[in-house]
Formats: sequence, C-alpha cells, structure tokens
Amino acid sequence: IARPLSFAKRFLLTGTAVLAIAAPLTLGMLNAPPARAQSPVGFEVASIKPNTTADLRGTRMFTLPGGRLTITNTPLFMIIAAAYQIPFQSMRISGGPEWIRSERYDIDAVAAPGSIPPGLSQRARYDRMMPMLQKLLTDRFALAVQHDTEEVPAYAVLVAKSGLKLQKSKIDEKDCPDQPAQGTLGCHNFLGGVGRGMTAEAVTIGDIASWVENWADRPVVDKSGITGLYALKTDGWVPMRPTPPRQTGANAPPGPGVAEDLTDPFRPTLFTVFDQMGLKLEAQKLPVDAYVIEKVERPSQN
Repeated sequence: IARPLSFAKRFLLTGTAVLAIAAPLTLGMLNAPPARAQSPVGFEVASIKPNTTADLRGTRMFTLPGGRLTITNTPLFMIIAAAYQIPFQSMRISGGPEWIRSERYDIDAVAAPGSIPPGLSQRARYDRMMPMLQKLLTDRFALAVQHDTEEVPAYAVLVAKSGLKLQKSKIDEKDCPDQPAQGTLGCHNFLGGVGRGMTAEAVTIGDIASWVENWADRPVVDKSGITGLYALKTDGWVPMRPTPPRQTGANAPPGPGVAEDLTDPFRPTLFTVFDQMGLKLEAQKLPVDAYVIEKVERPSQN
C-alpha cells in the first residue's frame, strides 16, 4: 500500500487547496486554533441525516450549553476539518472520496450529563467537544485520518511596526452568545473571503489567521502573541492562488458575483489588507499539523 504524500511534498507539488468553495460561510468556531488535548469521551446520543437542500448558505455549526452540538447543511469534508480544528479550504487536509466534498449532513448530538461542565466559555466548550466530534466521525463514518507535523513554508502573523490598528470588540469572551442573534455574527464568526474582504464582530488574531488561510497560498500561523476579541471590516483582496472554475447547476455552491470580480487590478493584496490592520504576514518555515483522510464511509440511515 502506497503511503500518502507528506504534507511538505504535497505543498511543493501543488501549492493549492483541496477544496474550493467561494461562498461566505458562518461556521461558529470552525476557525479556532487546534486543541491539543484529545478526549476519548464521545457523545451519548447522535442523529445524522443527509441534507439535500440546494443552498450552502444554510451552513451552520453551534456548540451549546449542556454539551449539545448542532451542524446544519454542511459538507462532510468541512465537518472533518472542524473536528480537527483546521481551516476547511486549507492544504493541511487532503484525501478522501469526492462525495465528502459535495454531500451535506445535519448532525444533532448530545454529550453525557456532566461531561461538559456548566459555565464554560464558548471557546472552552468548543475545545472540549471537537475531540468528541472526532470520535463520532470515527464511529459513524468509519473515518480514519493520518496526522503528521512537518516544517513547511508558511506565513507567520506578526504585529506590524506601526502597531495594531484593529478596534476592540464590544463583546468580551465571557459574554459571547451561544448563538448569534438575528442579524449579528456573534463571536469567532466571519462573513466574506478573498473577493469580499472580512467582516467580524468579535474575533481573535488566531481566528483571522485561520480564516484567511482558506485563501492563502500557504498555511497561516498566529505568532502575534495578542489575545482578546476585535471587530473588523476589510477590503477584499486579489487571489493568492488559482481561482477554480465556478460550478453551475442547482446544487452548485454559490460563488463570486460580478461585484466581486477577482481580476480587478485595483484590489489590494492580502499583505496590504494585513498592513491596514496593523499586522504583517512574514514568510517563515514553521511546524504545521497536516491530515490525510485515508478512509471514510457513508453512515447508515438512522
């Protein structure tokens, strides 16, 4: 059996992501930095159902008090990325059959009483529940993932010499809502992307690094040392890697519209967008976690 290419070799051969979804997506804390502690504890009960709606804009993921996880209208590939806390369009994750990128699922899972203590912050609750989601994927989707940590070309996010220019969020971490109110983004959520720019109400520098990695030409790692939540609204930027052809048809994911013309020569680069935030992207070789999906199966109907 041939061993999958290492992350470093895949990076040198392709330099592109393995998934191309141009839509702006709000996925709760999908972009949180990886949690290192792994838990063998799984969910007590879980319902998994295919979702056949045609619009990816209904994609949602929430971790709720009491240990409840709800995922709506989400491709399995993105659920796997969330479970391992890596950007869903990053080159850090690869492999698996094509259907995991197109077939979407609704998941409603509840942890055993007492496994998620009351009073945890949204982030702490998320960090505890993602290893539980990993176990659920292993049990119900027969997921097998190969993990490596390799030193590869990456971008370190640092504070620029001019100093941080981001506006402090009006929300503190302890006050982050469990679900955003209608018309708001809440904490650790973004709208936008390469052609739209970033809009957020309460995100960390680490969240920003993980979010832009979805469109960067190499991994992006927060090395700023800055904590706290910030609000931001940036310009869109020109692509750093080839833009895939837009899919068409009833089930195609939404893509950039005319107003988001990615060939517009007046759009700034991502480096300029970071400079406007008082941050900089510095090319470095850094250790990065990478994952290869070696096995996955459709779940039995329930």
